Amino acid sequence: MASHTLSGLPIILYCNSQSCHRNAPDTDSSSSSSSSTLLRRPKHDNLTTPFTGRKLSIRSSSSQRFVSKHRSAIATVLLSLPTLKPERASSDKTPKWSARAIKSFAMGKLEARKLKYPNTGTEALLMGILVEGTSIAAKFLRANGITLFKVREETVKLLGKSDMYYFSPEHPPLTEPAQRALDWAVDEKLKSGEDGEITTSYLLLGIWSEKDSAGHKIMASLGFDDEKAKELAKTINEDFVLSHK
Repeated sequence: MASHTLSGLPIILYCNSQSCHRNAPDTDSSSSSSSSTLLRRPKHDNLTTPFTGRKLSIRSSSSQRFVSKHRSAIATVLLSLPTLKPERASSDKTPKWSARAIKSFAMGKLEARKLKYPNTGTEALLMGILVEGTSIAAKFLRANGITLFKVREETVKLLGKSDMYYFSPEHPPLTEPAQRALDWAVDEKLKSGEDGEITTSYLLLGIWSEKDSAGHKIMASLGFDDEKAKELAKTINEDFVLSHK
């Protein structure tokens, strides 16, 4: 018995005493009516095959197309970073953060979540700078032997591991030192009188300015000092320009 793939049409079987055929035999209508029997199967029927003993279900194909439903993603773009000075949020004179600095901030929050910390501290912002990796500040850190792996390792040594059953919030709030580091960066940019955006170097030096913060302690343990801070400050208003050529 041959199996066939059926689509949408009823099965018509012509059977005689010896065999069954899908098509009518080559005989006239009078002889075929006496020697064969016309069988019609409904659209939904169960057939039993003698070879396997399994029931075969014959169903008509549907012409309806299945369209997958995807929930549209909504991208949130940060135009500025949090500040403790609300007047700055609405001021046109307040300089904007660079795209790299904003991405570093976002990556810092993500690192805090990875470590299951309840807050985003200066240590997380430091890791965020290294995760983003393309800024002058990140390249300066790596050139001085300060890598993401080392910072993460020192963070765990200093702050410990979170409970394995604890889940950090979706947006871990900033610690007070981390918030002060952001505001320090904005203040220093305003003091400089320079045009342009607040670069990631401002963010890194803002972390360094918080002497008692975890970020400062980790940087110091990995060899960062005031001399290196002064060296980085020389290019604080510079940033790499991406070429699309």
